[in-house]
Amino acid sequence: MAVVPRGSVVVPAPLLVFGGVVSVQFGAALAATLVPEIGAGGSVLLRIAFSALILLPLARPRLVGHSRRAWLTVVVFGVVLGLMNWSFYGSLAHLPLGVAVTVEFLGPLVLTTVLSRRALDYVAVAAAGGGVLLISEVFTVPLDELSWIGLTLAATAGVMWAAYILLSGRTGAEFPKLDGLALALVVSTIVVLPAGLASSDLWTREHVVKGLGLAVLSSLLPYSLELLALRRLAANVFGILLSLEPAVAAVAGFVVLDQTLHPAQVVGLVLVVVASAIVMGVRRPEEPGQIESA
Repeated sequence: MAVVPRGSVVVPAPLLVFGGVVSVQFGAALAATLVPEIGAGGSVLLRIAFSALILLPLARPRLVGHSRRAWLTVVVFGVVLGLMNWSFYGSLAHLPLGVAVTVEFLGPLVLTTVLSRRALDYVAVAAAGGGVLLISEVFTVPLDELSWIGLTLAATAGVMWAAYILLSGRTGAEFPKLDGLALALVVSTIVVLPAGLASSDLWTREHVVKGLGLAVLSSLLPYSLELLALRRLAANVFGILLSLEPAVAAVAGFVVLDQTLHPAQVVGLVLVVVASAIVMGVRRPEEPGQIESA
């Protein structure tokens, strides 16, 4: 465990993850008004391009002195970021949001299961998975009404999400501060550029402003917090903590959008909270829970 310098502001790593989760859910509400108007490609391009434009002058990443492995890591990380967002937004055109989120979450859930070593970890994974299914109400949607194109896109987003968890930690280890994230966002912008520009003739000033808000809430803030957290937080712990996303989304829908929480969803919320409490409250000595702020 690295020694935290005296006088540094120390922030618990799980709290950083939770901050990212909350930010993503506010961004999702904004995206819900943008994707139907300019499509998934345009929404993702605005989100990622604005994120890169904001972070690059702030981070001012150093371009020299990095190994070939470091550059390969950040390039692959950028490609994964672009594909993760693009495929998930694309799935929303074919699936109910709850189903899409549930299928996507299977990626980090499977990763957490693979990386787990303790019986208690598997209990947390089972609780988180059951909670996500109950919150999303996936069992109430008839199978014949689901789009296999949407399911494939959501599953692809889940695979990319699992890869993101692993690559985010490696990028944070290879590059100081937020340098790696800034460079990865440039790569992501290039990846989604062709699909995004295809709808550019539909963009209005309002769309651009929404894209800027989406960049801050759904990319810049959560990715920065998660990259910092993954420098000190084990990937399996991080994967379970991400199960808070559907729970936060359900609460936000109740508070902001006046959406009713059914009894099954309340049970799901409890399961997710229990899973997160397990991984935050019972931790191996080599899994630190604090991180020095950047």
